[in-house]
Amino acid sequence: METPSDENNKIREPFLSSSPSKGGFRTLPFILATEAFERVATIGLSPNMIVYLRREFGMETAKAANVIFFWSAATNFTPIIGAFIADSYMGKYRMIGFGSVLCFLGMILLWSTAIIPQARPYCDQFNTICEAPTTPQLLLLYCSLGLISIGAGGIRSSCMAFGADQLDKRNNPENTKTLQSFFGWYYATITFSALIAVTLIVYVQDTLGWGMGFGIPVMLMFGSAVSFFLASSFYIKLKAKTSLLTGLAQVIVASFRNRRIELPSHATNEVYHIRKGSMLQVPSEKLRFLNKACVIKDPQEDLTSNGDASNPWSLCTVDQVEDLKALIRVMPLCSAGIMMSVNVYQSSFMVIQAGTMDRHVTPNFEIPAGSFSMFMMISIVVWIPFYDRIALPLASKIKGKPVRLGLKQRMGIGLLCSGSSMVASAIIEYTRRKIAIEEGLSDEPAAVVHMSALWILPFYILGGLAEPFNGIGQIEFCYSELPKTMSTIAANIYGFGTFISNLVASFITSMVDNVTKRGGESWISSNMNKGHYDYYYCLLAGLSMLNFIYFLACCKAYGPCHGDDKNQAEKSKKGDYESIDDS
Repeated sequence: METPSDENNKIREPFLSSSPSKGGFRTLPFILATEAFERVATIGLSPNMIVYLRREFGMETAKAANVIFFWSAATNFTPIIGAFIADSYMGKYRMIGFGSVLCFLGMILLWSTAIIPQARPYCDQFNTICEAPTTPQLLLLYCSLGLISIGAGGIRSSCMAFGADQLDKRNNPENTKTLQSFFGWYYATITFSALIAVTLIVYVQDTLGWGMGFGIPVMLMFGSAVSFFLASSFYIKLKAKTSLLTGLAQVIVASFRNRRIELPSHATNEVYHIRKGSMLQVPSEKLRFLNKACVIKDPQEDLTSNGDASNPWSLCTVDQVEDLKALIRVMPLCSAGIMMSVNVYQSSFMVIQAGTMDRHVTPNFEIPAGSFSMFMMISIVVWIPFYDRIALPLASKIKGKPVRLGLKQRMGIGLLCSGSSMVASAIIEYTRRKIAIEEGLSDEPAAVVHMSALWILPFYILGGLAEPFNGIGQIEFCYSELPKTMSTIAANIYGFGTFISNLVASFITSMVDNVTKRGGESWISSNMNKGHYDYYYCLLAGLSMLNFIYFLACCKAYGPCHGDDKNQAEKSKKGDYESIDDS
C-alpha cells in the first residue's frame, strides 16, 4: 500500500512508467558500462591522434594539434548542451541512447579512414612524404570526430544523473549514503576506464596498427550501446522538465527589456516578484542592474490571477535573479582554472617528445608514447586517497586539532603545480634538444636520442597533482557557493572551463606558430630538433604565473568562502538533512 509521501513523490517527479519493479542497483551495471565503454573508446583515440594525423594525413604538428584542441573543446562542450536538452526536452534515457548511436557511427567513420586507403591521402612512411588530403577525405575525418563529440556529449551529460535517478528514494533514510556510494563508484569506473584506454588501446595502436587500434573502440562502443538498451525495461525514466538554464536566460532577457525603468530607492516585497514559499523577499544590492528583471511594473498586467508572471521573459522572481548573481560571482575565480587545463592539454606535444626519447623500461619492453598520460591518471588516483586518508589525519594529529586546506588554497596550489609542470617541461626539452643536436640528429625528427623518456614524468606527475587540487577544489567551491537549486550547473562549470581552455590552447598554439615562423623555424615545428618547444613551454609558464596573480586578485575581491566557514558548513549540512526528511 502506498504512503502519502510516495504519492507526493510521484506527483513531483512523474515517471514514464511507475512500476515498483523498476530502478535499483540492478540497473547500475548497464548504465556504468555504457559510459565506461564510451570513455575507453573515446579516450583511447585521443593520445595517439596527433601521431595519426601527422603520419596518415600529412598534417603539420601545429595544425594537427589545433584539430585535437577543437575536437577536445567540442567533446567538453557538448555535455553542457546535452544536459540542457535532456532536462528540458528529451529526458536522460533518450539522450543517452541518442548519444550512444551517434558515437558508434562516428567511430565507424573514423575506423574507415584507417582501413580504406581511398579515405586518406597517400603517405610514404619511409620518406615521411604525404600527399595533401582532399576535401572529401578531410570532410570524412571531421565528420567522424564531430559525431564522436556529439555522441560523447549525449552520454556524459546524462549518465551519472540517470544512474542517480535509479537510486534516489527520498523517503529512504539511507538515500544520501546510497547516492554518495554511487558517485564514488561512478568516478572509480571512469578513472579505471581511462587507464585502460591509455594503456591497452594505445598499445594495440602502436603494435597492431591503426586498423585494429581504431576497430577495438568501434566494438567497445557497440557494446556500450547494446548494454544500455538491454536493460531498457528496468529503468526509471523521469520526464523532462524546465531547465534552470532557461530561468537564468530569462533573467538576462528580462533585465534587458526593463533596462529603462528606475529601481526603487527603498526595496519592499510589494515591488519585487517573489516565488511562493521563498525566503528571499528582496534582491541584494550586488549587480544591482539585474534587479530590474524582478520589478513589478503593473500588477494587473505582469501577474496572473494565481500570482505567477504573465510573461516569464519580462518578469522573473527574486530567486532567479539571485541565482544568476551567484553564478556571475564565482566565474572569475573559476576562470583562473582555464590556464591549468591549457597546460594539461600540452600532452599532445609530450607524445611527440616521448617518441623521440628512449622509452625502454626493460631491454624487451618500451612504454608506448601515447601511454605516458597514464602517469597523470595514476597520480590523481594515488593522491586523492593519500590526501584524504593519510596527509590530513597525520597533519591533524601533529597539530592537535583538525587541519584542512581552504578551497581557495587548494585551487591556488593546483595552479602552482600546473605552472611548475611547464617549467619542468621547458628544462627537460632544452636538455633533450641539446643532446639531439650534439648527436647530429637535427635533420632527423623521428630519431631517438640517448635520453630516457622517464624524464618527462614531472610534467605528468605535477599535472596529476594540479587536477585534484584545482579541479576538485573548484567543483567543491561551486557547490558551496551556489544555491542548492544550481547543483547541476555547479557540476558543469568545470567542464565549461575545460571547453574554453581548449579554445585558448588552440589560439596560443596558432599565434606562437604564426609569429615565430616568420623569423625562420617555428617554435613548434614538426621537427622538434629544429623547433624550440622549450621556449614555448617557458611562455606557458610565464602565462601561468600571470594567471596566478590574477587568481590572487580574484580571491581578494571575492572575500571568504562559505565552504571554508565551519559553522556555515555545519548549517548547510543540517539544512540538507532537513530537506531530505521533509520530502
